[in-house]
Amino acid sequence: MQLYNTLSAEERAELIDQAGKKRLTLSFYAYAKIENPKQFRDDLFVEWNQLDALGRTYVAKEGINAQMSIPAENMEAFRKTLEVYPFMRGIRLNVAVEQDDHSFLKLTIKVRDKIVADGLNDETFDVTNIGVHLKAKEFNQILENPNTIVVDFRNHYESEIGHFKGAITPDVETFRESLPIIYEQLQSHKEDKNLVMYCTGGIRCEKASAYFKHQGFKNVFQLEGGIINYAKQIKEENLESKFIGKNFVFDHRLGERITDDIVSQCHQCGKPCDNHTNCENEGCHLLFIQCDECKTAMENCCSTECQEIIHLPLVEQVKLRRGIKNGNMIFRKGKSDKLVYKHSGELSDISLAISEKGKDIRQKIKVKKTFLGKAEHYYTKAQVGLFFIENQELNIGDKIMISGPTTGNEELLIDKMLVNGCENTFAKAGDKVTMRLPFRIRLSDKMYKILA
Repeated sequence: MQLYNTLSAEERAELIDQAGKKRLTLSFYAYAKIENPKQFRDDLFVEWNQLDALGRTYVAKEGINAQMSIPAENMEAFRKTLEVYPFMRGIRLNVAVEQDDHSFLKLTIKVRDKIVADGLNDETFDVTNIGVHLKAKEFNQILENPNTIVVDFRNHYESEIGHFKGAITPDVETFRESLPIIYEQLQSHKEDKNLVMYCTGGIRCEKASAYFKHQGFKNVFQLEGGIINYAKQIKEENLESKFIGKNFVFDHRLGERITDDIVSQCHQCGKPCDNHTNCENEGCHLLFIQCDECKTAMENCCSTECQEIIHLPLVEQVKLRRGIKNGNMIFRKGKSDKLVYKHSGELSDISLAISEKGKDIRQKIKVKKTFLGKAEHYYTKAQVGLFFIENQELNIGDKIMISGPTTGNEELLIDKMLVNGCENTFAKAGDKVTMRLPFRIRLSDKMYKILA
């Protein structure tokens, strides 16, 4: 019984492309009492894996929080896997505004202490005593009330590219940081103001609204289904969008456009831009905003130091990443003194530019390729590699990539090869191919054909 993902992101992307089926990106959550999260997790994995469902899901004794990619044709079957459980019958599935077949490339379901890290002791207050849910039209109306304070319960890298006009946007990196900051800022308005909150899909506001009601706030409201559901409703009902810019999402797209306004800048040159990227240096992996020009000039890196590192041999790069001190520097969320034009905290509602229509906003897989086969031997003195072809055909003139954890990603143009011991111009599945290589390979390496 398969209980864990076994394919790499690149392999999964190839299978999705080959299938040619439309996929839907969606998210959902539910607070409920789950007695055995591990068994619940395993049962879901088995069911979802059979439906080719991908995504990232957290399960805990307090409930489930999921962001998924589902083949459109399997949507009803997927919903049935949820409705087996009473607490998910009729659950709202927040379908993404912009669809992308590669939004998720692995199925990951993890058991956690909490489905959202909030730092709260749930035993000290009633987590079910939540704020009033508001649909898009109601949310727009309450924002017009001068006694309303609207708060963004997302992090700085989320609110920077898009937010509701006039919202308080805390300069925080985690949800748990925002709770005491907002309380300190608003504690004198417990009686006289409407505390209106929003987040990406609604889950953070479920807990935050209960917390603030426990702290004595009388008029607490939350956006039902978060920004994702709001965007859907304003489109269906032809309402004005009080949200400006792009909604940050936690998949390969890193954002979906709500309005055409660009409210943020490239962190390196200051040009209007709202496309996030992760630094190409795996020992940094900094999340930041980068325009196409800087992306090309800096080779997807956040700094010249990281740009120099990515050109080192892979073995040297791995050495630089070793150690707890270095490891703690990885996966920072957009705070670095190298980012000259980074903004957070109080943000402007002024549009800096209008986005280009139809432009793809997700980070694409860098090289589109298809799996060919695996390395079987490397003859050190002759510098010759032996490969077994498992899939597709290999022809003279093809460009290939040989990839492995130690080898890295090495590209090569095929100008000569031996097929089953004889020189030939093509090889098919089942053939053994030998060729000279200007680099060493390992038995764990895989060979891919790079597609035009």
